[in-house]
Amino acid sequence: MKIMTKHWIGIVIGLFIIISDLVFLMGEKSFYFILGIGVLIAVFPFIASVIIKAGREKEKEEMFLEFARDLVGSVKAGTPISKSIIQMRNKNFGSLTPHVTKLANQISMGISVRNSLTTFAKDVNNRVISKSISLIIEAEESGGQIDLILESTAKSIGEIEDIKKEQKSAMYNFVIQGYIIFAIFLVIMLIVQLKFIPSMMKTISQAGLGGGEMPFGFSASSKFSIDVLNNLFLALILVQGLFNGLVIGKLAEGRISGGIKHSLILVAAAYLITTGVKIFV
Repeated sequence: MKIMTKHWIGIVIGLFIIISDLVFLMGEKSFYFILGIGVLIAVFPFIASVIIKAGREKEKEEMFLEFARDLVGSVKAGTPISKSIIQMRNKNFGSLTPHVTKLANQISMGISVRNSLTTFAKDVNNRVISKSISLIIEAEESGGQIDLILESTAKSIGEIEDIKKEQKSAMYNFVIQGYIIFAIFLVIMLIVQLKFIPSMMKTISQAGLGGGEMPFGFSASSKFSIDVLNNLFLALILVQGLFNGLVIGKLAEGRISGGIKHSLILVAAAYLITTGVKIFV
C-alpha cells in the first residue's frame, strides 16, 4: 500500500499522542487508554484505506456487470464490439469510468481490442473482471457468436453478484449475533476483573490462607498480582475479539480476509472499553 498524505497525518498525530502519554501520564490510570487512542489514530487511515478499497472493488464488479450488459445489447444490435466500446466512452460507470474511457480511447487510436482489453484487465486488477475479460478476448478472436458469449459472461457475473448479496443477507443476523455474544463476553470479563478478582484477593489475604501466597508465586496482597491477572484477561479479550472477527468475516463473506475489519473493530472497542472503564474504577 502506498503511503499517502492522510496516512502521514494519522501517523504524526498518533505519535504525538503516544509520546505525550509516555511523558506526562506514565503510571496514571488513563495511561493505557490514551496509549490505545494514539495507536488507533495512527493506524486508522490505513484501516480506512483498506475498507474503502474493498468497497471500490465491489463497486467495480457491479459497474462491470452494467458495462457487460450494455455491450451485449449493442453487439446484439449488430454493432462490432470495438465500435460498441467506443460508443460507451462517455457513459458513467462509477469508479470504472476512467478505465472504460481509457479502453475506448485505445481502441479509437487503432490499438487492437485484445491488447486494449488486456490493459483494461490489468488496470482494474480484479479477479472476477479479469476472468470475464479473458472470455471476451477469446470470443472476439474466435470470431464465433460473440453476442451469446458476452451474454453468458454478463449472466455469470450477475449470478455471482446475486449469490454474494444473498449470502450477505443470510449472514446478517449471524454478524449481529457475533457482536452481541462478544459484548456479553466482554461484560463478563470486566465484572470478573473489577469485582470478582479484587474481592477474591481481599478475602484470601484477610483469611491469611497460606500466608497470603497465591499460585505461581503471586502475593494475594500485592497490587502486582492483580495487574498481572488484569493484563492476562486483557490479552484473552483481545485474542477473542481477533478470532471472533475472523470467524464472522469467513461466514459472512466467504473469506477470512473479509473478517479483518470485524477483528479490528472488536479489538479496538474491547481495548478502549476495558482500559477506559478502569479510569473510573
